Amino acid sequence: MTSTRKACPICRKPRDPEHAPFCSTRCRDIDLSRWFGEDYAVPGPPAAPDEIAHED
Repeated sequence: MTSTRKACPICRKPRDPEHAPFCSTRCRDIDLSRWFGEDYAVPGPPAAPDEIAHED
């Protein structure tokens, strides 16, 4: 029988409910850093600079 528990998306260790969906603060921070560093992106057409400046 296979386990239905999912692994941490960063290091593949078992998830910790306190840090879900990650296993630790370290992996959670690595993921956040990747978003800030633009390693991750939400798919879609690029926004025009004037649209970004007027977003409220």
